[in-house]
Amino acid sequence: MTTHAAAEHSSKADRPAGAFWRTAALAWVLVVLAVCVHQFQFWKQGRIDTDVLALLPLNEQAPDVSLATQQLSEQMQRQIVVLLGTSQWDETKAAAQTFRAALKTQTAAHLKEEAIARESSMQSALSFYQPWRANLLTTQQRDELVKASDANLVQRALQDLYQPATQARLTDWVNDPLGLWTQWWSARAAQSQARPRDSELWVAAQDKQWVVLQYVLDGSAFSLSGNPVIGSAMAHALAEVRKQSPDAQLIMAGVPLHAEAAAVQASGEINVIGWGSLAGVLVLAWIAFRSLRPVLLVGLSLLVGCAVALSVTDIVFGKVHLLTLVFGASLVGVAEDYGIHYFASRQGAPDRKPHALMRGLLPALWLALGTSAIAYVALGMAAFPGLRQMALFSVVGLAAAMLTVICWFPWLDRGRMPQSRAALRIGKTLSWWPRWRTALPWSLGLCAVALLWIAKGHVLNNMDDVRQLQNSSPSLVAQQMQVGQMLGLPSPAQFYLVKGANAEEVLQREETLKARLDALVVNKELTGYSAVSDWVPSAQTQARNAALVQHANKVVLEGVNAQLGESFAPAAADEMAGSLTVQAWLAQPISAAARPLWLGERDGAFRSMVMLRGVRGQAALPALSAAAEGLNGVTWVDKPAEISGLLKRYRISMTELLALGHVLVLAALCIRFGRSAWRAWLPTVLASLAVVIIMALMGEPWQLFNVLALMLLLGVGIDYGIYLQEHEDDPQAWLAVVIGAGSTWLSFGLLGLSQTPALRAFGVTLMFGLPIVLLLAPLFRAARPDDLQASGQPVVRGSTMSGMPATDSSDSTEGDASPNSNKVREKE
Repeated sequence: MTTHAAAEHSSKADRPAGAFWRTAALAWVLVVLAVCVHQFQFWKQGRIDTDVLALLPLNEQAPDVSLATQQLSEQMQRQIVVLLGTSQWDETKAAAQTFRAALKTQTAAHLKEEAIARESSMQSALSFYQPWRANLLTTQQRDELVKASDANLVQRALQDLYQPATQARLTDWVNDPLGLWTQWWSARAAQSQARPRDSELWVAAQDKQWVVLQYVLDGSAFSLSGNPVIGSAMAHALAEVRKQSPDAQLIMAGVPLHAEAAAVQASGEINVIGWGSLAGVLVLAWIAFRSLRPVLLVGLSLLVGCAVALSVTDIVFGKVHLLTLVFGASLVGVAEDYGIHYFASRQGAPDRKPHALMRGLLPALWLALGTSAIAYVALGMAAFPGLRQMALFSVVGLAAAMLTVICWFPWLDRGRMPQSRAALRIGKTLSWWPRWRTALPWSLGLCAVALLWIAKGHVLNNMDDVRQLQNSSPSLVAQQMQVGQMLGLPSPAQFYLVKGANAEEVLQREETLKARLDALVVNKELTGYSAVSDWVPSAQTQARNAALVQHANKVVLEGVNAQLGESFAPAAADEMAGSLTVQAWLAQPISAAARPLWLGERDGAFRSMVMLRGVRGQAALPALSAAAEGLNGVTWVDKPAEISGLLKRYRISMTELLALGHVLVLAALCIRFGRSAWRAWLPTVLASLAVVIIMALMGEPWQLFNVLALMLLLGVGIDYGIYLQEHEDDPQAWLAVVIGAGSTWLSFGLLGLSQTPALRAFGVTLMFGLPIVLLLAPLFRAARPDDLQASGQPVVRGSTMSGMPATDSSDSTEGDASPNSNKVREKE
């Protein structure tokens, strides 16, 4: 290019900003104003989700199981069980009244008590079941009636008639001489340790008399603020109780408690990670530029980027998960790169007009955004709704931050940008790095050795555990276990899913399954189970029970009349309109305890769950799984194992996508840099392999989220190589890379402080990977011009980061024929 042509080119670059720049700036102002309006509505309505299950995908291999789990979660997510105990029952009853009154004053908690033990409720339950009394038998009762002789039945009835009853009868002797009705209710009561007492639900345990209270949250458990509203309300009510009963103890369990704890934890982490990252970025910007303007404008780009990302995510998904916000808080350390690079370039060319300077930076900025987007898009290819949210949030946030830099910075940045001592010193450190002249063969060799070592398999401590997704409070977990043990509640971790064409078929299949479970109860593999058919037998079973009861009562009354010379006769039976049905039962208050087990009709099929109590640990799971084998419509569900299997499959598939992401990024680099693309790519490859080896040697668990962190390392680390290839030997480019890497490392380092194992895995992986990329990237620069001249190779003219001409070199150490396409080859 001639001197005149170069001058003309410089003149065009320095022209005042035209209509395009003004239109872009104004358009972006309108977008940001719209986002501000949406942000006001978003935070006012509180559309924040803390449900861990929302992060997980539907299991495409078992959609019925995923559907059942979702329905169970929807039914149980608003319930809280409270146990309040003192040493004396009278004192406990008084404490319960004080607790109720105190909790009513805490309106912010939105809790409503459910009356679960009132005399009227029990009486209404007896009245409801009365017409079908003869249809209801336990398995043990049915077996006894089938096997017992007529004489034994008569003798048993006589003993019951003359001996004092061990428990109150629910009917007179004549209408139920064998006490079958009372025994059936006793079996129902045995499914829980709690008993009605003085219009309360009572349980005795741990040397205390406990009252059981049940509350329902008015609204979703997963739409909570970051404040401990429920916990504070419960603490206030307990404090009021302890004014009268200092030894009173409170135990709580329920999904809303865990959801609120997660919201509080995540809110704290957002503040630490987000504001900590922002503060770190701004401090680094101040150190580099010693001016308030870069600090404020970089902060503005980050604020706009996060706000736009939040709004777009909410619009697309309808809500935003708290873990997305925690993860998005670390985006601050990545999105600041664009502003940092702009101001580093301004330091290198203080007399350059901002818009002309921006035009020179655009190719590198767009390429950096594109490679980062590839990594995040690969992250979003997983069928995890939570990961898709994070990917969308990140891509939109990065794009918004860069658009803020492009559209606004040239207008807002009107002062001079003098060199600071810190910036000069940091820029000069680039000369400390040697140039690895044999980088390509040695790097490929190291990659091959590392891959072979990793392929052994035993070096990685693979862990696929659902507990990676959350870190429940140990106190809440302990209380949950206490409540379950004291009340004999079933565990939602393992259950059977029963499916049928209609309600009757579902009930019959439940009964077939229960026959197998009874054998496991005898073998002490579990202590019991809960099923809808316990309360509503199938019509087939009801008919058989009615026939057995009718025969037994006839035999007993005839035998007793013959022996005693009496003329006992049962009262006229109530007319029944067929068998007891699930629909009739669901409409009654008595169904409240077991109602979550009935999943109802969906997609033309009916479903229910059979839940287990007192499972004898992991050792019992194979026998429980075998109990479902060969039964039509019955599926054994081990939810922790299912989720772990899901995480394992996605860990493998995301590893494959990581490899594909590297290929796509290399292809994009080849378009830009030709055969020199490997110089920008290999540092990240080597760093990724090094991280895997380091984690293996440290014995750290290797999980899906480490792989996802390597996705992010690909997107972030490649940027360092791009900037150093675009602007070789430019101290300002190196300054921008160092400041950007420092802020990114700080952001993800803070993410490593998260109490959620999944997010901590992100942080730790990037904490190791980012410094390695930063150390390796300068080594892959091409040889110096004097080295090339000494070897007789041509020197190529290029452009510095500031857009001014500079002497640069081609990648000739390995015989690269194509120079960087951004470098201008001058035609002599």
